Amino acid sequence: MGLRDAWVDLLLGGSCAGCARPGVTLCLGCRAELAALTPFPAAPTPVPPGFPPATACAPYEGVLRRLLLEHKEHARYALAEPLGRTLATAVAAAISPGRAAWLCPIPSARATVRARGHEPLRRIAIVAARHLSENGYDVRLAAALKLLRRPADQAGLSAQERIANVEGVFGVRSRWAETLTTQPVLLVDDVLTTGSTLSQAAGALETTGIAVLGSAVLAATRRHATPGS
Repeated sequence: MGLRDAWVDLLLGGSCAGCARPGVTLCLGCRAELAALTPFPAAPTPVPPGFPPATACAPYEGVLRRLLLEHKEHARYALAEPLGRTLATAVAAAISPGRAAWLCPIPSARATVRARGHEPLRRIAIVAARHLSENGYDVRLAAALKLLRRPADQAGLSAQERIANVEGVFGVRSRWAETLTTQPVLLVDDVLTTGSTLSQAAGALETTGIAVLGSAVLAATRRHATPGS
């Protein structure tokens, strides 16, 4: 957490985003819980066609779920740092040691970004890429995907409805199409639910000749493979 965030917490009387205890934005206990997470393979049931193999940091519950919601919906910007470092562990587990990769985050609709005042996943992905680079990984960020239309809110939709909702929703930005054609790309997202979003994103990239290694997510809902399952 930066000095500015610490000063705001001190001045306004902040609380931990993970456990709500009075104090700093993220207490030592919740930081330790994030640091102890072990990435694992996660897959939706059923697996949609074209789903890129996913690595998740944890099930979508507990401290991680609360941090994601606080960062996304309540613009607690300081959480991008610990969330980005957490995502970096999933990325590191998803790529072979010593292998280079471009990280391609799933984009948000412009209206959603305006409403929230920021683009949460992009902020997290920037931190993840920086942290990995500082630790010897040849990883860079590629904002290669764009939305061709704004999908409806996925909340409450069935698996089949989610697939239909995001079908054909992604395109590839022209300036990235040639750059990434011979480069390995890893998709990144915050939460894995039915896998429809990642499948459509991978399909859009692959139709332009871009190889998708897989995907890395912060959390996966309990309908997915979890540690020890």
